[in-house]
Amino acid sequence: MCGIAGIFGPNGDDCSTVHKMARIIGHRGPNGTAAWSEQFKTGGVSFGHTRLSIVDIDGSNQPLFSDNGCVLIFNGEIYNHREIRKVNSTYNFRTNGDGEAILAAYANRSDDIGWVRDLDGVWAFALWDPQLERLILSRDRFGVKPLLRNCTEQGNLLFGSEAKCLRLHPEYSPELDIRALIGRIAFEYSLDDTTLFEDVHSISPGTIETWDISNGKAKLQNRSIWASDFPIPYGKWSPKTHAESLLESLTSAVADRLMSDVPLGIILSGGLDSALIAAISNEASQRTGYPLPACWTVAESEDNPDWIAAENVCQSLELQHHQHLISENAFENSLPKLGWHGEDLDVTVLFFQPLFEKMSQSVKVGLCGQGADELHAGYPRYKNLRSHCELISKRLDSCKHPFSDQILSENFISPGWRQGHNPDLVFADLGSTLNYELNNGQLTNFQLRLVDRHSMAHGLEVRVPFLGETHVTASSQIPTTWKLSSGSEKLGLREAARLTKLPIDIVNRPKLPAGRATSPTLIDNLLDELKGHAQEYSNDIPMVSKMFNGQPEISIGLRLFRSLHLTDGGVGRECKDLLTLLEDVD
Repeated sequence: MCGIAGIFGPNGDDCSTVHKMARIIGHRGPNGTAAWSEQFKTGGVSFGHTRLSIVDIDGSNQPLFSDNGCVLIFNGEIYNHREIRKVNSTYNFRTNGDGEAILAAYANRSDDIGWVRDLDGVWAFALWDPQLERLILSRDRFGVKPLLRNCTEQGNLLFGSEAKCLRLHPEYSPELDIRALIGRIAFEYSLDDTTLFEDVHSISPGTIETWDISNGKAKLQNRSIWASDFPIPYGKWSPKTHAESLLESLTSAVADRLMSDVPLGIILSGGLDSALIAAISNEASQRTGYPLPACWTVAESEDNPDWIAAENVCQSLELQHHQHLISENAFENSLPKLGWHGEDLDVTVLFFQPLFEKMSQSVKVGLCGQGADELHAGYPRYKNLRSHCELISKRLDSCKHPFSDQILSENFISPGWRQGHNPDLVFADLGSTLNYELNNGQLTNFQLRLVDRHSMAHGLEVRVPFLGETHVTASSQIPTTWKLSSGSEKLGLREAARLTKLPIDIVNRPKLPAGRATSPTLIDNLLDELKGHAQEYSNDIPMVSKMFNGQPEISIGLRLFRSLHLTDGGVGRECKDLLTLLEDVD
């Protein structure tokens, strides 16, 4: 796991700059930073890499090179790399790591897409093919690993794991994308491939982009979607005949994600999703021979329901449990870090910082329950989709920018955006809602972004077993009637959980909001302290001021975002205290 950065274009041969781009995201890879560049007939290419050593600790420093001259930088894990080695036995492997599986698959490709489908894992990679003089960028199916890009007016393509690394290039200056902001405030997550930065877009999950240099500028030559659509539920689903196979699909995914040459742990909130990961970890450990992970929990007090539930889980499963109380002033100290690393408007997930900081002192890899809510209909809003539609529509109606109407149009096309954002259509029923939130931002741009940015802020890799191919396929076949009822969510998943040793009160425990459930008093105290500031900041951008009604934390988050990422070019402000950041804004 690591951070990557790169330049491709007429002035792409810039090893010094790309090294700086990698260094600013050095938190993603504290075990080493490297840079490489090459000049060719029409331009140049530069790669920067910062490494968190997980597999083949001493032997897989990047960039990785093949005998035919291809060069790779890679962020992620390829869980089936041993199988790929066997299939590609004629390839000259130089390391024992998983990253070379990408180079081997590419070297033995029969077409431009199929070779990526052979990879089972999570990734964001850049691959330079000097023979074809083309750059390949790709992300995994769900976008677990981030990859952002920007094209400068001078024709250079800049890319990296986090937006902040782009600012180290002299041709780029960060600006707010007001249209992306409108979508973010209305839907509560960034939509499609947009970011809050103007002209900075994510590589779409499940795609391969091929770039070359044409007429003196980096140009996107081809964009291929390699990931298949999600299976449509079919037939009948019954706990008696399907719960066991559903549980096995998750157990297999956990087993794959135990692959590590360094210590690994489980992020345990006490909710169903993380508790289920803990419950099957013993079986996964026995299958693979990897050590049984311990669990980590943080909360604001020992009376907190999450704290108590997590204790119950570990005692029942006889798992080692590390528990830490969040200090009273932790949030005020952590909020600048949260804004700096998150690159978004996050405020109420402050517990991530102390949790990942504590874990990283003992382990380098964690397992979490992200993705379960989107696959199994876990969010409370799914029980009243009409109310959710009306809330989003009300926010858009209150916006004084013309884009609030354009976003609803089926004919709207713009870089970073896809069609189909009308709340009445995308949230018409549970099936369309789950499809939308899996594909248009809730999963990738909110949940997975949160875990990636805030864990990697402490050099901790977090893996998501619920998004393993085996479990995604099994869960996608569950009809919506076995995902949600008026009384409970995740019906099918709960039936699978009943087959484990989890206490019945954990199996039946309802979904609670992340962040607020773990530290409700500390968050409420912080928001109460900043209440006056939130009202003042909501008028910073008059066109969207009324969209903040009922969302004071978003008003604070936007002010902090502007201070950290836009003021002074977004460089050198991460060490300032909270009040200074909130008051010192361009």
